[in-house]
Amino acid sequence: MEEKIWNRIVKYTELQGTSGQEHQIRQAFREDLSPLVDEVVQNGLGGLYGIKHNQDAHAPRIMFGAHMDEVGFVVTQITSRGMLVVAPVGGWNPYTVSAERFTLFTRNNQYPVVSSSVSPHLLRQGNVSGAPQIQDILFDGGFSSKDEAESFNVRPGDFIVPKVSTTMLATGKRVASKSWDNRFGLVTILNALENLQNETLPNTLIMGANTQEEVGLRGVGPAVNQLKPDIFFALDSSAADDTISAQGQGQMDQGALLRVFDPGVIMPLRLKEFVLDTAFDAHIPLQYFVAKGGTDAHGAQSQNNGIPSVALGVASRYIHTHQTVWSIADFQAAQALVETLAQKLDASTVNDIIYGD
Repeated sequence: MEEKIWNRIVKYTELQGTSGQEHQIRQAFREDLSPLVDEVVQNGLGGLYGIKHNQDAHAPRIMFGAHMDEVGFVVTQITSRGMLVVAPVGGWNPYTVSAERFTLFTRNNQYPVVSSSVSPHLLRQGNVSGAPQIQDILFDGGFSSKDEAESFNVRPGDFIVPKVSTTMLATGKRVASKSWDNRFGLVTILNALENLQNETLPNTLIMGANTQEEVGLRGVGPAVNQLKPDIFFALDSSAADDTISAQGQGQMDQGALLRVFDPGVIMPLRLKEFVLDTAFDAHIPLQYFVAKGGTDAHGAQSQNNGIPSVALGVASRYIHTHQTVWSIADFQAAQALVETLAQKLDASTVNDIIYGD
C-alpha cells in the first residue's frame, strides 16, 4: 500500500466524530476534497459533497455517498459520585463496551474517559448477574463528584467517542482500527477523485459524505434532494460473518461487497446486472451480500422521483466496536470498482438502467 493512502487511512479512522458531532471529520474532509473537485456543497445537516461538472448540462448525475459519523455515546446524567450515565448513539453490542478508552467532548475541551466494568473479584461474590445493559455501564472521567465534573464543564448532551490507534496486523494484509464503518467510504472517495482527476468522465460526478447515518439514515435525504442524482451508490462497511465458516455472509479477502438485498433495499435489476458486468469485465473480485441492517441507499431510493440505489463496500469484522479488522485487498477491490463505475456510467447506460425493459 502506498504511504500516502496508509496515512489517509490512519488520519480518518483515528479522527473522532459520532452522529451529530461530525465537525472534526467534516473539516478534514473539506480540506482534502476541495482541491479534487470543481465545487463543494454542504447541506443543512452538515453533509458535504464535491462535484466534478460535465460540459454537457444534460449529462447524467452519478452520486457516491459515504457517511462521516461513527457510533458513540451521549451523556444523559452525572451521578453524585461524578460518574457519567450515557445513551448509545448508534448500535452497540453491550458486551463490547466495558473497560475501553473513550474521549469525552465538552463544549470547549476533550477529556479521556473509561467505560466501567466489574472486577472478577466482585463477580465471585455474586454481585452481578445477567447480560449487561448500556444504561448500567457508567463512564469514568476521574471526577470525584457531580460538582467536580461540572467544574470541568461536563454536561448532559456531551458526546463520548472511542479512542483507538490504527494498526497494521502481522501479515501486512489486514488492519485493526475503529470506525472503518464508515471512514472506508471517505478514504475511497478521496482516492477515487485523485485517480480520476485527469479523466474525461461521461457524467457529472458527485462524491461526498452524509451525517447521522448511524441514527436512522437521517443525512442522505437532504443530500439527494439538494444534488438530484440519477443514480446513488452508498459506500459503506458491512459486518463480516466469517470467523467460523466460509459459508457466512461477508467473507474477508473475497473482494468488494454488492448488497443485493437488505431490509430497506432490493437492488434494481438492471443496476445489479450493470455492476456485475462491470466488475467481471475489469477482473474486480466481487461478492454478493444479503444484509440485516440498512445503509444510506435505503434513505436515498425513495427520494425525488425514485433513485436507483445500492450499497457497495467491504466486509469487516467486529464493526461498531473499538477494534474492527478489515482486509486491504477488499478495500482495494472496492476502490477499483468505484472508479470503474464512475468511468462507465454514460447517458445511454443510465437511461437503460432506469427505463430499460
